[in-house]
Amino acid sequence: MNQLVRSKTDRMIGGVCGGIAHALRIDPVFVRLFFVLLAIGEGIGVLLYLVLWLVIPEESSTSTTMNIGDRARDMGDEFRQAATNPHPQTALYVGGALILLGGYFLLRAFNIPWLDWINQSTLLAFLMIAAGIVLLFRFKK
Repeated sequence: MNQLVRSKTDRMIGGVCGGIAHALRIDPVFVRLFFVLLAIGEGIGVLLYLVLWLVIPEESSTSTTMNIGDRARDMGDEFRQAATNPHPQTALYVGGALILLGGYFLLRAFNIPWLDWINQSTLLAFLMIAAGIVLLFRFKK
């Protein structure tokens, strides 16, 4: 296993998923999908990502003994950088997630009796199955 650091080259926001994927020697898509599913399911994915962003040092960081205030300041600077100059695929991920969530809320708002089976648990299960199928086809290539 490689050293766990945030990636400077394979990042969409803070490099956490790219760094974890590199350390585990797996495709970063799997790690990103894991965080998205955690964010949709229990909502803990976003909090976990932020904590890891704060705790895991950056790939070529000069100091590994920064205090938490300095790390938080650096995290804010990195977030501003990611917001002003986003990764090209960020819009694809965010757009897809917004369409899925919007569709879910729209169906729930209609109160159609035969759609009562759709809830957060079934939606999460369908998303996990769909993501697994997509990853299997992607891995098969």
